[in-house]
Amino acid sequence: MTRTSTVVRKTKETQIEMTFTIDGSGKYDIATGVGFLDHMLELFTKHGMFDMTLHCTGDTHVDAHHSVEDIGIVLGMCIKEALGEKKSIVRYGSMMLPMDEVLALVSLDLSGRPFLQYKVDFANELVGDMETELVEEFFRAVSTNAGMNLHIKLLEGGNNHHVTEAIFKAFAKALDQATKLDDRIDGVMSTKGSI
Repeated sequence: MTRTSTVVRKTKETQIEMTFTIDGSGKYDIATGVGFLDHMLELFTKHGMFDMTLHCTGDTHVDAHHSVEDIGIVLGMCIKEALGEKKSIVRYGSMMLPMDEVLALVSLDLSGRPFLQYKVDFANELVGDMETELVEEFFRAVSTNAGMNLHIKLLEGGNNHHVTEAIFKAFAKALDQATKLDDRIDGVMSTKGSI
């Protein structure tokens, strides 16, 4: 069984099509119109062993905000759709990941209840061609639309590129853990009977 989904989202600000596969091999074809976000999503896909095809046309002549946030929305929708009823998934994932001088912690629960706890400080307003404040907006959109409890904490700071890269890689590893199938789990991992 390959858990995959495709979402198309069109607004006056962005046109996005994404195909996302949980049980992938790290393949990607990504063009967001925001170079730095392309790089982060390529890292996310590779390190999580997901597959992603993503094409976005957005109003980047204004700024990157709409594209970054809307791509987060679509990724969250894809994750939720690809997981379906969440039968036999481990549900929880956590990764503390180093990137040179930086150390980032990401923990998540595919609980169906969206919540973002984000404790990251950046030294500068920009990283590449993207505002650093958009990192939080991206993950808030993912969390809300995936129904994911997501905690992101920077334990040791440093270079902005390294900080963002550590967060995206840690998120990839945590999501990979949480989406693993365990045949010992009968139904879903909850005493409520649903997540």
